[in-house]
Amino acid sequence: MTDQSQKMLFRVGLEAFFNIAKAWGLNAEQEAILLGCPAPPTFSSWKTDPHSVELNRDALERISYILGIYKALRILLPEQAAANEWVKQANSAEIFGGQSALDRMLSGNVSDLSVARRYLDAMHEGV
Repeated sequence: MTDQSQKMLFRVGLEAFFNIAKAWGLNAEQEAILLGCPAPPTFSSWKTDPHSVELNRDALERISYILGIYKALRILLPEQAAANEWVKQANSAEIFGGQSALDRMLSGNVSDLSVARRYLDAMHEGV
């Protein structure tokens, strides 16, 4: 991958992430946690100038999970408002323990993003 195409991937990924965060009604602290708690100056540059940033592997992985979660929700719940609200609703599935998917994802562990993504993929596949 060329340096130029990599920068474009970073920019597009960050823009998509922040659009999803806005749709989900997240605050800056929640956004930072989902991105892996980058240092405040780094987070600020990611948010205000995504054209000039480079993301680490962890942040890219986290963004990938968020994009997958968002896509799965849009497939499972075609009504946008319902899809966006799902992440905040209490969930009786054992893996969420009565918490919302967002609560689980905000633990700060990338594995919790993976759990939410796998759950939604299984729901989509009818497992």
